[in-house]
Amino acid sequence: MSQGAGGGFTKQMARNMFYGGSAFFAFLFAAIVFHSEQQIPKRSNAQAITPAVVAGKKIWETRNCIGCHTLLGEGAYFAPELGNVYKRRGPEFIKAWIKAQPTHAPGRRQMPQFDLNDKQLDDLVEFLKWTGEINTENWPPNIEG
Repeated sequence: MSQGAGGGFTKQMARNMFYGGSAFFAFLFAAIVFHSEQQIPKRSNAQAITPAVVAGKKIWETRNCIGCHTLLGEGAYFAPELGNVYKRRGPEFIKAWIKAQPTHAPGRRQMPQFDLNDKQLDDLVEFLKWTGEINTENWPPNIEG
């Protein structure tokens, strides 16, 4: 490759670097996407989706839980991460906690009372259990979310 009069890059060299670099990173991006797509079925826990999990997800969405909580790192950071709440607290604690809201404890943020019936609570717990069984490669990084 020849250099210009000032010893710097020529327009042709710059163009070749741009096109070569663009092609390299486009290929790298495609390879990463392909690899990720291959991993999703192994990690998603999709085989464990039941009608109760689907109903629990609907409750999660219609009550806008993600407006305050995070789930596997996605959502608002106002209230605790719930991706591993089933492992941390268990089903009975989750149901009792939701029923007891709002606690009116001084200095604490208050969760609204959603007046969920027992079936809705069971479904929501099943959704949280399913979420906790997704292979997140140890996310969140600590047990308390």
